[in-house]
Amino acid sequence: MTARVEREFTVSASPEAVWEFISDPGNRARAISVVDRFETKGETTTWFIELPIPMVRKTFRVRTRTVELTPPEYVRFEGNSSVFDVLGEHRIVPGEEETTIVNTFTVDGHAPGVESFFKRNLDGEIRNLETALKSHLEE
Repeated sequence: MTARVEREFTVSASPEAVWEFISDPGNRARAISVVDRFETKGETTTWFIELPIPMVRKTFRVRTRTVELTPPEYVRFEGNSSVFDVLGEHRIVPGEEETTIVNTFTVDGHAPGVESFFKRNLDGEIRNLETALKSHLEE
């Protein structure tokens, strides 16, 4: 079973400023609430994740890598683990005075409860990403 969500939000910033944030795998990892920590080695960023679901009560690794990068408008990454696989896409759409970010996440769970957890929480994770981006833009 797969959980998929597509949501967008708009910020008052240039596409280049949004790109600076969203193209960085570390920024994306820090915005996800269940990522306890992460490590980047070469082109791979490993997320150490703790999911608060009964069947998965340990920290596990999700190896992620950027699979498509089209500056300054599109980034696609994929992550793989024994518990789930994830595909994330961020499309930057310039506007007159604002920039829209279209976010798509697809999670394919390999353990009971993973899809339902992400179905309940993906909207919140996208809000976390929006909050992190806005905070970055204010710095």
